[in-house]
Amino acid sequence: MGVNSKHLATFILGAAAGVAINKYLNSEEGEKMMESLKEKGSQLKSEAESAVDKAPQYFEELKSGASAKFNEIVGNLKEKYPDAEKVINDLFASFSKPKNEEGTSAEEETKA
Repeated sequence: MGVNSKHLATFILGAAAGVAINKYLNSEEGEKMMESLKEKGSQLKSEAESAVDKAPQYFEELKSGASAKFNEIVGNLKEKYPDAEKVINDLFASFSKPKNEEGTSAEEETKA
């Protein structure tokens, strides 16, 4: 593929932009902007490092809190509905029974 006028114009515009950015960054205003960017980058880095250090503790607290809440809910269910565990186990057992061609369980056929 040969070099055509589009490629040449793109190269020239890129080079001109590079020269302009270099000139701006070497000015007093550009140096202030770079210093500001360095400070913000440093702050973000320290915040990220702090978050990484705190993450295991946070997830452990989240896990223990969820476990405690789950145990509280199960305890309340068992207190208010003492036979709930049996009903749920029976329900899951009915789903796991083998079905025949008509879609009824083999146990239902023997009762009929």
